Amino acid sequence: MPFHPPGPLGFGGAPLGNMYEVVDEAIATDALRAAWDSGVRYFDTAPHYGSGLSEHRFGAVLRDYPRDEFVLSTKVGRLLRPDSSRPENPPFRHGLPFRVEPDYGYDATLRSIEDSLQRLGLARIDVAFVHDLAADHLGDAWEEQFALAERGAFRALAALRDQGVIRGWGLGVNLVEPCLRALERADPDVFLLAGRYSLLNQPALDRFFPLCEERDAAVVIGGPYNSGLLAGGTTFEYAEAPREMIERRDRIAAVCARHGADLRAVALQFCAAPNVVAAVIPGAKRAEKVRENARLMTTPLPAALWSELRADGLIPDAAPVPSEGVSA
Repeated sequence: MPFHPPGPLGFGGAPLGNMYEVVDEAIATDALRAAWDSGVRYFDTAPHYGSGLSEHRFGAVLRDYPRDEFVLSTKVGRLLRPDSSRPENPPFRHGLPFRVEPDYGYDATLRSIEDSLQRLGLARIDVAFVHDLAADHLGDAWEEQFALAERGAFRALAALRDQGVIRGWGLGVNLVEPCLRALERADPDVFLLAGRYSLLNQPALDRFFPLCEERDAAVVIGGPYNSGLLAGGTTFEYAEAPREMIERRDRIAAVCARHGADLRAVALQFCAAPNVVAAVIPGAKRAEKVRENARLMTTPLPAALWSELRADGLIPDAAPVPSEGVSA
């Protein structure tokens, strides 16, 4: 498996692109430095996040640290064009003055990598993900765009990997289907899959994880809190949570409470347990949340907790659980 971040906890960069709210520059810097001080050595960002803002912020901080001591990923599939009108780029607010243009072509992919290196101010990106190549963003056009990416972005990234410019490539998406198709038709190294393997939702478990193991591909799990529902919020997949998900969350939370466990720690460690999962990347805007995530990832959890969640049908029998759990 070519993707080996040093540790199971990474840092997801969407919040620092002003996702849903403007984040002060000093607060963003403090969050990134807190991640480093907490032992995080894998950082993921994208041009889409704040129309380049997240990449700028990541580079400004990460340039202070030895380049060989951290792993960095960004994404392709959207080019940024200068536009003084600062067009809206939801869900990001007050991003940089660029217009976001989707493009999964070969030349656009090479241009995207060069542009990201400039924004980051770094000489190397370790992993490049093809961003949002799925029906949730592209609708019925996703299959046409996937075919374009096969001829374009996939070929370009494979060539850059073979030349040693990047270490690996894959898809960064919110749905399993394009990942399965990429594994069947190309040779990706790693996937960033958001919201499709969590305490509440495990569609990745049946086919995707086994195929990744067979193909020696790694998985990064994004959205381990399902956009907030597992961290005390009311949103699931970036919308108001449906009643059935709230009720399921509450049942899981009740089991956690009986064992004296923090629901967030259970959510993070559940996501990190499968062998194919190389890292889990919760997003955070503030240093205290970053430090909290680091603590939660290493909090001991009782084995009896996982047994009760399985017995109550709240997690699948086939889902791996942390082997380091201690008996209550």
